[in-house]
This record gives sequence, structure tokens and C-alpha cells, in this order.
Amino acid sequence: QMKKQCDQKLLIRMKTECVPCSLNLETQCPAGYTKITNGTGIPDCRYYLEFKTHTLSLLGCQHHCMKEFEQPECCQGHWGPDCMGK
Repeated sequence: QMKKQCDQKLLIRMKTECVPCSLNLETQCPAGYTKITNGTGIPDCRYYLEFKTHTLSLLGCQHHCMKEFEQPECCQGHWGPDCMGK
């Protein structure tokens, strides 16, 4: 019996919004995602503060999140919604 279904495992990565590092401790990833950074996250982004006539660009932090996703796929030589053979 040859395998018909060969699902692909995909890793989806995303970053949370850039905020002041001191406010980033409690930031959570969206539902279904796992946080892969600790503490205040990674200081690798900029956020903006607007004053009356000026905009300040400040170094901020964000967390990196990931989620495993199984993409259904048929093995080679199979096709269609039920992965039928030739």
C-alpha cells in the first residue's frame, strides 16, 4: 500500500507590534502562535511618537512568534481531493 497523502509541515513566523521595550514584557502572540523570544523581546524595530510639529523615531522591542501548520498535499503520482492514483 503506497502512501497517498504527503502533508507538508510549514512553519509560519510573525512578529508582534513594535512597542517601547518596557511595555513589551506582557505582550502575547496571537492565538495559536508560540512566543519564541523571552523577556522584553528583541530590540530590533522602531516606533514613532508624534508631537505637535515633530515625529520621534525610537528604538522599540517586538516578540517573534511561530506556528506549525500542516498543509495537506498528495504524494508524487497522486492527485485530487482524495489523492487518487493514476
